Amino acid sequence: MKEFIDGFLNYLSVERGLAGNTIISYKRDLNYYIDFLNSRSIDALSKANKNDVVNFMLFQKDKGLAANSIARRLAAVKVFHRFLVRERILKADPTSLIDSPKLWKKIPETLSANEVDILLNQPNIREKLGARDKAILETLYATGMRVSEAVNLRLDNVNLDIGFLRCIGKGNKERVVPIGKKAVASIKRYLESSRLQLLRNKESEFLFVSRFGKKISRQSFWKLIKKYARSARIKKPIRPHILRHSFATHLLERGADIRSVQEMLGHSNISTTQIYTHINKDRLKTIHKMFHPRP
Repeated sequence: MKEFIDGFLNYLSVERGLAGNTIISYKRDLNYYIDFLNSRSIDALSKANKNDVVNFMLFQKDKGLAANSIARRLAAVKVFHRFLVRERILKADPTSLIDSPKLWKKIPETLSANEVDILLNQPNIREKLGARDKAILETLYATGMRVSEAVNLRLDNVNLDIGFLRCIGKGNKERVVPIGKKAVASIKRYLESSRLQLLRNKESEFLFVSRFGKKISRQSFWKLIKKYARSARIKKPIRPHILRHSFATHLLERGADIRSVQEMLGHSNISTTQIYTHINKDRLKTIHKMFHPRP
């Protein structure tokens, strides 16, 4: 059954233009599905029915998988089966009558403006890696870019003179995002003082490079964010997108319209952006409870 997964993943990559990380997630989720069917002695996708798919979801729940992860796996299975029916590999789609579980949208963790200031001031800009890390952190917070987008940011995608960068997001969708003055200054410092030293007479099309002169990895981005959060003594759970979430929240707190924030974040659906308005409401409730004489 797993041979059909390769054809499906190729379809996602070539025809739908999905990002590599998304395709990896689909592959992982579908492998879990096929392994589950095999464990139930189901040796062909044509033999899988609605109850088998429901049992797969229940099995994930019994294993303690979070509701949003179960919903994501179901979504992968549904798209996979629709593909197989369209390609006439299967005659019927056993998932067609299965609704995705309704989920409470998890409000992402964010930093306060003061915590962001402390975090962004942690790198030692007198050191070549510190100057690079400062530029990375400032860019993430100034633009709300995803870590995967920043990793793949090319030198010619950035126009420091006018303060904009061109970002390639999910599904190869392109958007233009403004960069603030502090981020521009940090990037210029990095380009003038550190990047050439890190490259060691080599060339790279990517803006941010590793200590070995190669494109910096997502894992390195993640590690440096955690490193500086520790040195800033930030106690909140640190996730790779915490600066992206903080960017959106702080803009909305200061009166930015949600459509503009949606465009800068690269969200295709405004409902994804609206989660940040819930953060605002929760913050207002906390302030009201703390300071109102009759909370």
